[in-house]
Amino acid sequence: QVQLVESGGGLVQSGASLRLSCAASGGTFSNYNLGWFRQASGKEREIVAVINANSDSIFYAAFVKRRFTISRDNARNTVYLQMNNLKPEDTAVYYCAAAGVFEVRETYFPFWGQGTQVTVSS
Repeated sequence: QVQLVESGGGLVQSGASLRLSCAASGGTFSNYNLGWFRQASGKEREIVAVINANSDSIFYAAFVKRRFTISRDNARNTVYLQMNNLKPEDTAVYYCAAAGVFEVRETYFPFWGQGTQVTVSS
């Protein structure tokens, strides 16, 4: 099993940038596919991005529109989500998750972090 802990969220103004981090422990990090999901208040959780173990397969949700970048540092057991030009509609709790396959469906991710709040003011 792997334990995941997100950090880096906060309150920012529209147009600002944030970099979220997710540190993993307790598993073989380099073998996992890592995803970022988000859930706005009153909304369903949705996929943001997924990256495979070797960083040679990456998926972004359509709403990202080249504003976000997912990356990973296997030596540090950490996956990142760089978010630029944030908008109020990006306000949500952001979660990282680990899966054994490259997938975008939530049910394929058995391991989840606790989430970090991102709030974007207008």
